[in-house]
Amino acid sequence: MTPNFIITSPLQATSFVMEDITELTLDDLCRACSAHADIIIELVSEGVIDSTHPTPNETPEHWRFTGLHLHRAKVALRLNRDLGVNFAGAALALELMDELQILKAKLRVSAI
Repeated sequence: MTPNFIITSPLQATSFVMEDITELTLDDLCRACSAHADIIIELVSEGVIDSTHPTPNETPEHWRFTGLHLHRAKVALRLNRDLGVNFAGAALALELMDELQILKAKLRVSAI
């Protein structure tokens, strides 16, 4: 799997865009977020992110994630680090941000 990179600075490549069809393993997501597996597992248990193809009794090593999961995980980790928001609170904040995006899209459509 090769992500599409967007260089944000000539000296440092810190941002990249990953398509939603790209599948990331737990290890991939850990590296991309600079987080340990237990933190990512906690994000899953709190509902911040979920596996793309969950099956009963699936172990974390079999989980797969997308670029959207990567974005949500990074936002949750940033909320936790910068504002002290726990992961349950981050899940709620992300849900509210999603709803806000939906409402804004509906407003744009109705304004046409």
